[in-house]
Amino acid sequence: MVTCGFQRAAFTDEQFATVFSAKGQDIEFIEDVIERLTPEQLDQAFSGVWARPVKKSEISGIHGTLFYELEQKKRFYPSKRESDVAGPPHSPA
Repeated sequence: MVTCGFQRAAFTDEQFATVFSAKGQDIEFIEDVIERLTPEQLDQAFSGVWARPVKKSEISGIHGTLFYELEQKKRFYPSKRESDVAGPPHSPA
């Protein structure tokens, strides 16, 4: 049996804006972030994030999803917006 889990962590508003940099963007891929930011910007963008875990039961809304090593999923998120996802369950594509 294979299991899967997702980590949830709190970004500051500034960190979120750095990682999810486009207007209305709520999907990002770590490979794109690494390509876009300098090492110093990466340090600032992720400083303390993993030290601020959030329990699933305490979340009232998820503002963004950051994918790690899942570049094959990019075709489903061409606009990097969850609302525009290409394919089920959100659209008949």
